[in-house]
Amino acid sequence: MSKLTVLVAGASGYLGRYVVKEFTERGYGVRALVRSKDRLAGVGPNFEPDVAEVVEEVFIGDATDKASLKGACKGVDIVFSCMGLTKPQNDVTSELIDHLGNLALLEDAIACGVRRFIYISVFNSDKMMDSDLVAAHEHFVRDLRSSGMPYTVIRPGAYFNDMGMFFNFARKGHVFLFGDGSNRFNPIHGADLAKVCVDAAEDEGNKEVAAGGPDIFTYDETNLMAFEALGLEPKITHMPIWVGDMALFVIGLFNKPFASIMSFAIAVSRMDNIAPLTGTRRLRDFYRDLAAQGK
Repeated sequence: MSKLTVLVAGASGYLGRYVVKEFTERGYGVRALVRSKDRLAGVGPNFEPDVAEVVEEVFIGDATDKASLKGACKGVDIVFSCMGLTKPQNDVTSELIDHLGNLALLEDAIACGVRRFIYISVFNSDKMMDSDLVAAHEHFVRDLRSSGMPYTVIRPGAYFNDMGMFFNFARKGHVFLFGDGSNRFNPIHGADLAKVCVDAAEDEGNKEVAAGGPDIFTYDETNLMAFEALGLEPKITHMPIWVGDMALFVIGLFNKPFASIMSFAIAVSRMDNIAPLTGTRRLRDFYRDLAAQGK
């Protein structure tokens, strides 16, 4: 049997790098879809692996430019996409990237005869459709389901690199949280989630897979661990959700991209978000590594 080729869209991001590594270690040929080849090199700020030398091909494309994605899937057996908006960008929305950018990639995958499309969406999305970011993900999931393309949708909860953001706030001495900090979730390490993703690529049938990390925490507990790892006195300020809603409304009038990202942060602060327990890597160890890295 000849080696299968997978296109990893969003290959330079936190999850994307781990997925590239996992696919290559299982014997796949990997084509990385990125905006810049340089973004694949070097270890990332949350220990994402350097994958510049393990990809067989690099395809330069931009989710905001449909024409630039044409031909990305030529000769590819599987498309894996975690391509999405993770940071605010001027005049760029979640709808433009997460929905329409992935839709353009799906159209190319169909035209090129791809066998399967694996997509990263959001756990508990049905409870957060008021968030522009979540809605954009689910608009694409709707298109993927109706396309006739064999697919799997992966639904993780929070990632460890999200916890890296909290860690950076703790390093500065003060963390601000929407809500009372009691809602629970189970963030997952990129390497553990990558295994889930590649397993899904090897399992036939249209389905959805939810995955979270092995440990459940409250938001307060994750931040207290960050302060502990840093050897700092905890300082956490809880802000009522209604304050976040008001801020979101005002920001949305002037900065739609930032509001799109913020809407997701507020949405997940309203509820527990516990996905099926998966993986072996622990958040406490991740925090300790981050603390050692900064010394």
